[in-house]
Amino acid sequence: MLVEEIMNMEAISLPPNETIETALYLLRQHDIHHIPIVNDKKEVIGIVSDRDIRDARPSTLHPSEQNTLQYKLHTIMTKPVVTVHPLDFVEEVASIFYEKEISCVPVTKQNKLVGMVTEKDVLYTLIQLTGIHEVSSQIEVKVKHKIGVLPEISKIISEHNVNISSVLVYPDRKESTSKVLVFRINTLNPLPVIQDLKQKGYEVLWPNLPGVTK
Repeated sequence: MLVEEIMNMEAISLPPNETIETALYLLRQHDIHHIPIVNDKKEVIGIVSDRDIRDARPSTLHPSEQNTLQYKLHTIMTKPVVTVHPLDFVEEVASIFYEKEISCVPVTKQNKLVGMVTEKDVLYTLIQLTGIHEVSSQIEVKVKHKIGVLPEISKIISEHNVNISSVLVYPDRKESTSKVLVFRINTLNPLPVIQDLKQKGYEVLWPNLPGVTK
């Protein structure tokens, strides 16, 4: 899935000479946590978060600092800014969030702001991709890392007239030559599929149901 499919195209932005007070108002009004700072060409030159605003707001212990809300955003914005392209993959954005320890990225095209993607957007998308929001069951199968094993198991599942919502592949932490295939299938009774997989020699890690032939 591409970034352009999940990004918010109505991104709220501000110029660098706008005040902290204005940014605070917009954060509250739109219930958002980040505002990209753009120049006259709509190019992203910085970003301001609600944390930046909290750090800049005056303390009740120092009433003389009340005028800090009139400071310009360029004095507190973070720069340079990590951005992504509309044609980047959502999985790449998730990796950026993890590696950079951030929760929002502006989306730019030809260096101009065209949208925003948040950690919440990515999380919701990954939930959709896994199919966990549908009525389904999850099966985890440990297999040798070899060509053809995925279609083999998919064929076994299809023989039970069960659709596959999603497939994830994880490395086996104990054996480098093995993988763990995680299938989410559209049935609340995975027992016949599990039994068939075990009878054909596959190791089902989950669910490990009692009474199923090993």
